[in-house]
Amino acid sequence: MSENILVIGACGQLGTELVESLRTIYGDSNVIASDIRQSEHAVFKQGPFENLDILDKNRLSEILTKYQPKQVYHLAALLSATAEAKPKLGWTLNMDGLFNVLDAAVDFKIGKVYWPSSIAVFGPGTPINHTPQNCVMDPNTIYGISKLAGERYCEYYFQKRGVDVRSLRYPGLIGHKSDPGGGTTDYAVSIYHDALQTGVHNCFLKDNTELPMLYMPDALKATLDIMHAPAEQIKIRSSYNLAGMSFSPAEITAAIQQYIPNFKTEYNPDSRQAIADSWPNSIDDTEARKDWGWKPDFDLDKMTKDMLVNLAPRYGSTLPSL
Repeated sequence: MSENILVIGACGQLGTELVESLRTIYGDSNVIASDIRQSEHAVFKQGPFENLDILDKNRLSEILTKYQPKQVYHLAALLSATAEAKPKLGWTLNMDGLFNVLDAAVDFKIGKVYWPSSIAVFGPGTPINHTPQNCVMDPNTIYGISKLAGERYCEYYFQKRGVDVRSLRYPGLIGHKSDPGGGTTDYAVSIYHDALQTGVHNCFLKDNTELPMLYMPDALKATLDIMHAPAEQIKIRSSYNLAGMSFSPAEITAAIQQYIPNFKTEYNPDSRQAIADSWPNSIDDTEARKDWGWKPDFDLDKMTKDMLVNLAPRYGSTLPSL
C-alpha cells in the first residue's frame, strides 16, 4: 500500500500507537504524523513529522498540498476534564478543528476521514446499562457537547458533501505505551503505574463507579477495521457505539491484587466524579458487530496481566506470579 496517510493529533495516547500500526501497514514514509509539538517517542523519528495547530487552516492546507493524503485520522482534541477547566478553548479546538478537516476533505478530495467520538456524548438522561446506539443524548460537559455536535456534522458532511467520514464512540482507553492524559477514565491507566511504582493509588473516582473501557490493542483494531471496511458496510455515519469491558475502580484494584497482593487504592473523589456519573455503565455495540464484524479480544484479567508485564521493566519490578 503506497497511499499517504495524515494523522492529526498524533502525539496523544491513541495517536502514538496508531502511527506505529499504520506505519507497519503502509510504510514509515507514507504515514505523516502531525501535532502542535513533536513527542520524544521514537516512532516520530521513524517517518515524516509536521508541526500543526489544527486551528491554522493555512498550515493544514500546506501539509495537504505537500503530501496529498488519501486518508486523514483527525485525533486532535481537548479531553473531558481538561475541557471542563477551559471550556471555550475546548469548544473551539474540538469544533473548529473538525470543521477545518471536513472542509479540507472536500477541497482536497481526501478519500476517507476518521474522527473519534466518545461515550461522553451520553448524559444523565441516557439509559446507563447497555446504552443503545440510538437513545437520549444529553451531554453535560463541553467535551461531550462538542463530540455530539461533531457527530451531527460528520453525518451532514457525508450526506451533503459526500465525505467518507467514519467514527467510533470510544469508551475509556487504556494502554501502556503513553502516560495518562486529561481524561476522566485515565485513572485506569495511572493505577497500573502506581501499582508498580508505589503500591498505592489515589483514585479520583468512588470505588463503585463502573465505566466502559477498552484496551488499546482493541481500540487500534477497531479503528483500523472500520477504516479498512468497504464503504457499503458502514451504515452509521454519525458514530458507532464501541465496547470492550466495564469495571469499577474496586474491580480493577482486585484484578491487580491477583499479581500484587499488597497493592491498595485510596478513594478521594474530585470534580471528575460528576463527569463519570453522567456516563453509562456499559455499552451496547450490536451495530458495530453486525455491520463490520467488531469483536474485542481483551477482558479485565487479560488486560491487567498484559499491562503489568509491559510496565514492570519500566519500574524495575519483578512479578513472579506472572
